[in-house]
Amino acid sequence: MPLISLPTLLQDAQARGYIACYCEAWNLESFEAVVEAAEETRSPIIAGFNGGFLRHADRRRAENLSYYAALGQALRESPVPAVFLLNETDDFAQIHQAIELGFNAVMVDNERLETEPYRRLVKKAVCLAHGAGVAVEAAVGRLAHARRDGNAAVTDPATARRFAEETGIDALGVAVGNIHILTRGKAAIQLDALARIHEATDLPLVLHGGTGIPLKLAPHFLRLGVRKINFGTVLKQAYLRAVRKKLALYREPMNPHPFLGMGGSEDALVAGREAVKRKVIELLRASGSAGKVRKFPDSKEGAP
Repeated sequence: MPLISLPTLLQDAQARGYIACYCEAWNLESFEAVVEAAEETRSPIIAGFNGGFLRHADRRRAENLSYYAALGQALRESPVPAVFLLNETDDFAQIHQAIELGFNAVMVDNERLETEPYRRLVKKAVCLAHGAGVAVEAAVGRLAHARRDGNAAVTDPATARRFAEETGIDALGVAVGNIHILTRGKAAIQLDALARIHEATDLPLVLHGGTGIPLKLAPHFLRLGVRKINFGTVLKQAYLRAVRKKLALYREPMNPHPFLGMGGSEDALVAGREAVKRKVIELLRASGSAGKVRKFPDSKEGAP
């Protein structure tokens, strides 16, 4: 079916009592895994890529976004309702390119920007995106980062309300104890802080750092306005474990083709894809979105 808008999906999540999952891909196999998991569980899905990672300073060169955008066609042909998201970018040129290439949602990242420059960027992104029928997510507050010292700050409810009113965003990422790139253990989510933010704004709330979020609290999150949770780290962990296990069986001068690209039982890429799919299925079930597929007769390509 055609892509549905992010607001439409989040409204459906609110009405039917589930949390929409954004499961972040980084290559063909991981994207296939996300889509297949959604189809097998009959779950609405938010799929896409991390814009900040695609142009990260450690890359030898920035990736060509066109290669990644081309995979959006798989979502348009899928029988499940889907949103195609470019996540966590603070580059306006990349946002503009993503919109032109068919992403129908963007998330503007605030990790590297001070308050006023970030506000101006978000307003500029909203003006461009809404004119093209694309939704915008932004954030107030800053997440802690498990891999380095940072400037974490819990979201202030009054600031969140003003920011939402001034920018016209469609969804709000919040910091309530959730942690980016937490590879072990779970974060201590501050439900009282989440409740105060929910009272201050009626925007759909988003929790980044889903790998460290205890999904046993999903019913509480639902009552407190959370409509979307982002997952990335846990999917790469599953992928790496599976690929490492398969590649450990290969020794030169063995034939390399069965281990890479032939698609059989020895293929490391298949092992990685299947591991990610199993993890995504687990997350979709835990979030309550499994089995929630329905037709959206009023949906049209990219409409916010």
